[in-house]
Amino acid sequence: MNRLNFVVVLIALVGLCKGSPDLEFPFGRIVNGVETSIEAHPYQVSVQTIQGSHFCGGSLINSNTVVTAAHCMQRYTSSQMQVRLGSTLRNEGGEVVSVKNFKFHENYNKTLMINDVAVIKLSSPVRQTSRVRIIDLAEVTPSSGTPAVVTGWGTTCYLFCSSPNTLLEVELQLLTEEDCAADTFKYGEAKILPTMVCAKAEKKDACQGDSGGPLVANNQLVGVVSWGNGCARNNYPGVYADVASLRQWILATAEELEN
Repeated sequence: MNRLNFVVVLIALVGLCKGSPDLEFPFGRIVNGVETSIEAHPYQVSVQTIQGSHFCGGSLINSNTVVTAAHCMQRYTSSQMQVRLGSTLRNEGGEVVSVKNFKFHENYNKTLMINDVAVIKLSSPVRQTSRVRIIDLAEVTPSSGTPAVVTGWGTTCYLFCSSPNTLLEVELQLLTEEDCAADTFKYGEAKILPTMVCAKAEKKDACQGDSGGPLVANNQLVGVVSWGNGCARNNYPGVYADVASLRQWILATAEELEN
């Protein structure tokens, strides 16, 4: 892309980022996190193009099933994707498995960003090791203030940062849907809706490239990186798909895709 075209595209993106939630936070990222290892988060996967380009995160929930965000699955077909597991690095190492099929929530709304969840079925099961482990789905959304951690390979700031090759993590505090929609923060009830949960910490967040990745509390998957207004902005917590409220759909879809 030449410089003029890049500037035009960038201006367009900045304008779009002030619109609907899915464009405010196009592909998630880790801001002010620290390097970590896949052994510490062995459920984390990288969802990639078949050329090996990382575009979203995901979580392994059984030997051949990954949970990610619905908005991650709008650009590619199954044959155009692969999943890398068991690697601290997003572009090498671990195990690469092709995608058999996938399904995103039939009631996903790209404007409101409700039901922002998808299930990927791998072409073959993977063996659990110290670097590849499944994670349980939360049955109940934890209360506000519960410590949580989000991981990913996304950019480390908004718009002008490259993506790290090494997995990053950041510690946050959960906010229930009700608390996130309260006047304490700037989203309001019009944007924070059922099937959403939030997490915050001062000057810390997920960012572009982290979308679809795991938000974990109490050793359970409680959220899927979804959207936000910028990254790590004051009074704008990161917004996640609420796994507890979407749990039955995830499990039913995982079974459906076996056939």
